[in-house]
Amino acid sequence: MIRWITVVLVILLLWLQWQLWGELAKVNALNDRLTEQLETNTELKDLNDALFAEVQDLREGLEAIEERARSELGLIGEGESFYLIVDPNQLNEGASEAIRQSPSTQLEATPETKSASSSEQAPSVTPKPNEP
Repeated sequence: MIRWITVVLVILLLWLQWQLWGELAKVNALNDRLTEQLETNTELKDLNDALFAEVQDLREGLEAIEERARSELGLIGEGESFYLIVDPNQLNEGASEAIRQSPSTQLEATPETKSASSSEQAPSVTPKPNEP
């Protein structure tokens, strides 16, 4: 009789150990997922903070609006001049010919262009309005 009780208790102990170690593996997996989720939440919170700061800046300041207009839309302010420096080596044949023959601009080589071409660097060209 005692032998049967011992066998049953050993089997019960083995079953409990198996359950315990199985649950510990699940706990470790959940801890790993929790760590990943916390890192993701931190990244998203930083992104949200940056977006909130940008929204506040756009609501309160005209400098941010002007900066975005300059970078994204090509805004040129009143009293400012726009100079486009073109590398003729990067233009295709039709585009560079169109720039040379444009009636609204006349290409003028700057002193930097002359020194740059002698040192085999890409020359810069600045448009100059035609004079009457």
